[in-house]
Amino acid sequence: MRQQSLDFLRRIADAPSPSGYEQPAARIYRAYTEPFADRVTTDVHGSVSAVLNPGASVRIMLAGHMDELGFIVHHIDDQGQLHFRTIGGHDSAVAIGQRLWVYGRERIAGVIGRTAIHLQNEEERKKKPEIKDMWIDIGAATRAEAEAAVSLGDVATYQCEFQPLMNDRATARGFDNKMGTFVVAEALRLLKEDGGLHPDVGVYAVATVQEEIGLRGARTAAYGIAAQTGLAVDVNHATDYPGVNKVLHGHLEVGKGPSVSRGPNTNPVTFELITAAAREAGIAYQVSVSAAGTGTDANAMQLNRAGMATGLLGVPLRYMHTPVELLSLKDVEDCARLMAGYCRQVKPDTDFTPR
Repeated sequence: MRQQSLDFLRRIADAPSPSGYEQPAARIYRAYTEPFADRVTTDVHGSVSAVLNPGASVRIMLAGHMDELGFIVHHIDDQGQLHFRTIGGHDSAVAIGQRLWVYGRERIAGVIGRTAIHLQNEEERKKKPEIKDMWIDIGAATRAEAEAAVSLGDVATYQCEFQPLMNDRATARGFDNKMGTFVVAEALRLLKEDGGLHPDVGVYAVATVQEEIGLRGARTAAYGIAAQTGLAVDVNHATDYPGVNKVLHGHLEVGKGPSVSRGPNTNPVTFELITAAAREAGIAYQVSVSAAGTGTDANAMQLNRAGMATGLLGVPLRYMHTPVELLSLKDVEDCARLMAGYCRQVKPDTDFTPR
């Protein structure tokens, strides 16, 4: 991966962006795409579209959501502890004992506290911990002291930033789905710099918001763009680690290429064009099967207006919705190449109607 691209991935993965609070990631996305996009716009919800050929009659929407899991402060008690609710789908067992960044008047450090195991009774020790029994401790001694630094509605994220691992692996708290935001931006850059896009085909690379709480940004962005076809990209579950039943969950491996979804959420013509692009570029890919709609932006896009011919690309990820999400950087890079290849396959006369 070229250094400028890796730096962008690192910056956007580390940017705090819980659902509804995506502005820091959006600023990074705009700054990165403005040099090569023909137009960059931000809608009323905060989704950012970087566009090539904005006047074209055929439009392709590329969507990677830039929101991440987080926490939101909803009560400050007399001892200065911050009580919180979760943004997105957390495993409560993961949260205990984690260090956080709290984004108050300034960014401050905090920790998630819970009654020590020595002070719990036998029944409490057996039970899975609940979020309502935890709090964020920023070191404040009183409510007034805490309120001088933090307000109700401020958010927090885990204190886990981008970290390279062995081989081409990396870990970060926000690969779901800042990785996808990176992919749509890189696909647009490749189309601009390497060419091959039909002049009457426009590409809208959208960093969407609020996916983790209901695919909200993709739904409204898709309506506004009114594209005939589109690809979403998201992480999906790698099953190449201990304890995962491949018979139930399928077989996807980190480092074996991006995934291409097949099932009712994928238009058959779109699937054929994606796989044709992979063969032409020599990109290894894995097929991921979905038996119904998916919990991704592709679902909202498919049901937009009178319907969009959608596809869904993915990057296999270990430990989803934890602070240590792990993936292959080559898979990410190849996913962007595959997305750009798909856009080159689309022509003004492409018929997406299943036959």
